[in-house]
Amino acid sequence: MNLELFEDTEKFAEQLRSLIDLPLFDTSPRQLLSDVSCSMSLEHWGACRNLLQSGMLPSGVVIHRAQFEALLRAIWILYAASEEHLGKLDAELTVETEQGAKNLPLAYEMMTFLEKKAPPQAYEALSRFKENSWKALNSYAHAGIHPLKRHKEGYPIALIENIVRNSNGLAVMSAMHAAVLSGVQPLQKEILMLAGRYANCMPQPL
Repeated sequence: MNLELFEDTEKFAEQLRSLIDLPLFDTSPRQLLSDVSCSMSLEHWGACRNLLQSGMLPSGVVIHRAQFEALLRAIWILYAASEEHLGKLDAELTVETEQGAKNLPLAYEMMTFLEKKAPPQAYEALSRFKENSWKALNSYAHAGIHPLKRHKEGYPIALIENIVRNSNGLAVMSAMHAAVLSGVQPLQKEILMLAGRYANCMPQPL
């Protein structure tokens, strides 16, 4: 396995987190909920690469899917969620509120909303990832042909490395969203410059 990829990813992660360690632009429920979901996506990023480095590909890919969904939810909350949606997400956790939250939009519905309401760059980046990866991610999440085949026959090193790079690419998107939430949107240029310095860790094209 390419240990340099994991070592460079850790260096990138440390520098990226330092860049986006900023207070929120405001503390409205929408901003706070979006920030929590964005933070959760970044946490999944770390868990994903730890699992992949340990050789646990199916588990890593399941977390990779969760990483994408948390980022998608963060962007949807900021740009497209209704006040009713926000109320359901921000309610005290009970059996009743858990049931109510089951009616929140699924991934494909959030994408539909974001096509109309999100900045084009954010929607297009999410759409490209979903188009290229969603079927395989679903297969891993539901013990389909992908994980069964790989678990039986072994995990190609190139596949593990590509997932690491894709996970890093999602982390860049999360950082870009964190910059929006901070109100320091010029920071997005610095984030892209940092990612460019770690091009070997990024999906192609970035």
